[in-house]
Amino acid sequence: MQRHRVAVIGAGFGGLFAIRALRDAPVDITLVNGTAYHLFQPLLYQVATGVLSEGEIAPPIREVLKKQDNVDVRLGWAEHIDTANKVISVTGPGIDYKVEYDTLIVAAGASQSYFGNDHFNEYAPGMKSIDDALELRAKIFGAFEIADLQTDPQAQERWLTFVVVGAGPTGVEMAGQIAELAHRNLPGQYKHIDPRKARIILIDAVGAVLNTFGDHLSTRALRQLHLMGVEVELNTKVVDVDLTGIEVESERGHQRIPSMTKVWAAGVAAPPLARQLAESTGARTDRAGRIMVEPDLTVPGHPEIFVVGDMMHLPGSDGAPLPGVAQVAIQGGKYAAEVIKRRLRDKPAPKPFKYFDKGSMATISRFSAVASVGTLRLSGFIAWMMWLAVHVFYLVGFKNRFTTVLHWAVSFVGRGRPERVATEQQAFARRAMKHYGDPFQAVRAAEEAENLRAAGHAASGTQQAGTQQAGTQQAGTQQAGTPVAEKATVGK
Repeated sequence: MQRHRVAVIGAGFGGLFAIRALRDAPVDITLVNGTAYHLFQPLLYQVATGVLSEGEIAPPIREVLKKQDNVDVRLGWAEHIDTANKVISVTGPGIDYKVEYDTLIVAAGASQSYFGNDHFNEYAPGMKSIDDALELRAKIFGAFEIADLQTDPQAQERWLTFVVVGAGPTGVEMAGQIAELAHRNLPGQYKHIDPRKARIILIDAVGAVLNTFGDHLSTRALRQLHLMGVEVELNTKVVDVDLTGIEVESERGHQRIPSMTKVWAAGVAAPPLARQLAESTGARTDRAGRIMVEPDLTVPGHPEIFVVGDMMHLPGSDGAPLPGVAQVAIQGGKYAAEVIKRRLRDKPAPKPFKYFDKGSMATISRFSAVASVGTLRLSGFIAWMMWLAVHVFYLVGFKNRFTTVLHWAVSFVGRGRPERVATEQQAFARRAMKHYGDPFQAVRAAEEAENLRAAGHAASGTQQAGTQQAGTQQAGTQQAGTPVAEKATVGK
């Protein structure tokens, strides 16, 4: 008898915690994910700024789930969900395949949003993947190297100007770490430039940094950024981005900021899969494309489909949509798993999903962070220690925790950056692939040609074998006929 089939799209916090919660359930799980690793997104900026290696925040999924026998891990991107027939169409590296399900958990995360200006992505990469972080690492450290070679003061200034768009946690943390590099880690290592003269500019269209943390913590964060030398431009809208600079509009009017290194940390949107799922089920979406779910996290009219994490829109206790943070995804994944287990045991459904807010944190620099936990509003060293403890706790794997703490010691207690290696390929591969196209398209074409060639050889071999067999039969007939003719001749 076939067991209940659960398909999970996405191996982020929501998908991974849902799978772990189903480890003892009588189900067969198929996990579909576009990469072979689980990504701890909150620390991507530390990969980009040379604090951590990519392996420390991205453990292999198969290693994480190696002790869970009811999971089949499949590499590929879910392109289409046939909700009528309960089939997922997946595009893998050089191969397409389908996954059937009885229950589906969609935890596909979010993509970077450029607010309708997707061409900004050409010169201002976001912070959503390992590829993004490695590209930014190559651009940031490469900028100091190239600036050291310049003889034109204006060119040198362009290379030493770093613009971060978006003053939320990711933008603040990125700007803070670039400032640490320029003012603490790199001085004394270059003969022709002073890294301390680098400009780090943080831009946001709203009027506060970390505006979701409240006025008190926002003011503390702004003060610390100013002490670090970060130029904060609020109420400033980005209107264009190109290779050598960024154009903005503010109360001062139109302004161009020459800069060779731009980072986009300003917004998120649901992935294209959310739109396809909404069209297939008739579900409503919000302005960011997130699917409006029922209180039990299912799609309206489709109790077999759960949406968790950044892809879902669900009002919290205050009426505002739940934020796209790790804890929402973790708790949502666990809740979906609990509903599935209760259904299989014919038990009543649990109470509607209720998010327990464990607080928000953001680090600004070494020994300085802000934390909002319940009614507590903390800043400075205590908040920074809390930030360290929480992030170490949620890192997957003992090895990753151990090496991360070591690298934090090197970077924050000492003055080193243990992961400064960057290559030209990291800096330019994304744009090259965009122009080159799908790298696996050529693989598919080559494999199809090889299959046709093999089929042709097989058909040719079969035909040749048939011809040889026919010839053998004809020769045998002639050979069998010869004695009869001879007998006839003798008889005469």
